[in-house]
Amino acid sequence: MTSPWAVLARIVLVLAVVGSVVAVARLDDERWGEHLQAWFVYGIPWGSLLTVGFVLAVYLVVQGGLTSWGNPVSLPFRAWSYRYPLGMAVAPFAHVGPSHLVGNLVGTLALAPLAEYAWGHYPPTRDRARGSAVPSARAEDAFVTSPRARILAVPVAAVAVGLFTGLFSIGPIIGFSGVVFAFAGFTLVRYPLATVVVFAASGVIQQVYVALRNPVVETGASGGGYGLPWWATVAIQAHALGLLAGVVIGVAVFRRRERLPSAGRLWLGTLVFAIGQSLWAVYWFRGNGQFVLFRALGVALVFALALLVAASVATPGRARGVRGVRHVRRIVGIERRAGAAMVLLLALAVLAAPAVPVNLTTTTATGTALAQDDGSATGTMDRVQVRDYTVYYAENVTNRMVSVVDVSAFGESTTVNASGVIVESGQRSLWTTGVEESRLAFAGCATVGVGGLGWRESVHVSRTGWKAIGGGHAYKVRFGRGNDSRLAYLSGPATADVTVANRNVSVVPRREGFGVVVSRANETVDRVKLPANGTTARAGGLSFDRTGGDLFVAVDGTRVRVASRETYK
Repeated sequence: MTSPWAVLARIVLVLAVVGSVVAVARLDDERWGEHLQAWFVYGIPWGSLLTVGFVLAVYLVVQGGLTSWGNPVSLPFRAWSYRYPLGMAVAPFAHVGPSHLVGNLVGTLALAPLAEYAWGHYPPTRDRARGSAVPSARAEDAFVTSPRARILAVPVAAVAVGLFTGLFSIGPIIGFSGVVFAFAGFTLVRYPLATVVVFAASGVIQQVYVALRNPVVETGASGGGYGLPWWATVAIQAHALGLLAGVVIGVAVFRRRERLPSAGRLWLGTLVFAIGQSLWAVYWFRGNGQFVLFRALGVALVFALALLVAASVATPGRARGVRGVRHVRRIVGIERRAGAAMVLLLALAVLAAPAVPVNLTTTTATGTALAQDDGSATGTMDRVQVRDYTVYYAENVTNRMVSVVDVSAFGESTTVNASGVIVESGQRSLWTTGVEESRLAFAGCATVGVGGLGWRESVHVSRTGWKAIGGGHAYKVRFGRGNDSRLAYLSGPATADVTVANRNVSVVPRREGFGVVVSRANETVDRVKLPANGTTARAGGLSFDRTGGDLFVAVDGTRVRVASRETYK
């Protein structure tokens, strides 16, 4: 239930935002309404709003966000492979959750109107005194000069760039950020410094949204948490691809209009934007939740990118003197522009090329041998089949998404391992770690969502276990689907590092509960079921008692804690 303080805080926030905007508009002498109407139909960026509406519709309708806002279907809508066209087509416009969606929509609302403003609802040949376009003899020219057609050009270009980034990004990408970066690349070519300011202002919009959703936050000191490094979840190559695509389109449009900025301003704007948006975060995946960040290399690449973009608009200085000199410099300028355009296109091709062999390949369902149903079996026990999806738990198996193309360079390799809940579908060329082993060990439970167009199902995952004092963990993983619950994984035993009466004590996961094994010199002496809370058991001449989440062993008047139940956050 929303508290009165939260409602009051929202009202105060809305009044503050609206009042501040209205007051500044009155303080400013410029007539913004008239100025915007000179570029937009009724002064509104219709194309940007249509683009936002399209992306939101994909989330609400295609991904099921309308019925499950916080948990949309995302697995089938990633760009897994060229052999799975649905994922390739939808991935650039789909999102993994509300924060992902809102972040990209805010970026779109900040940059798309600026790009639409630079493009304009009216053609550059418009007779502003009469408010109409210059008459054209050709029907196709009349279509191009139509304000409605120019409005539609924005969402059409967004869809085209989205499909381009989806096809030529090293997958499995998901999200509209590639197109957001394309908007940025387009506006950088026309308004380099304004682009930086506008995108920085998007942080204000996002903070207002967060404040409206959570007007009052109560928290305290935290004992830690689980999470991947922030840069390990960013599709850097897709962002760079979108940015360069936007620059190419911008150079083509604004060079024709002769509305290009100086090379220095474009270099500075590109550099500040790229650094601010972390295009320097070049990283690699080492498997099992481990990553390496090549920070210095990434920053160097950003400087190279800024220089490349600046060179695309650089031309010789204005010629002075005799006519022949002006003619020569004009020819040199044309040649330089053509050369810069070729370099820009070549850079775009080089950035896109690595995705082709990766996306042409496909993963196949490998399967995992099931363990035998005896008391000592470990490993994958059972799996869940949901239509074309197979869900199972495994540890240290080859990551078939990263390892699909075998490459080794600079001490890194694409042959890496994965541990956790594995989701695969041969029909969709899909293979992924739905829940990392480390995340499940931290939280104790998770949900894996699978689905497709018009349907979705969830597989619930839970972990229970014991930690041997000074040793490892003994645990088991269960899957739940509706009323069906099954054992998915049994780990190996966990042995405490203490020796009691020349004996070692290990906790062993079993299909039913946990067991205690007493051994000497690596030979099993005896075993017993782990006692319930407040009870005792004997095995191998040792007495075991359990108090709450702690297991103790006693012999000859000595009592030692040997294991503790796992706790989760």
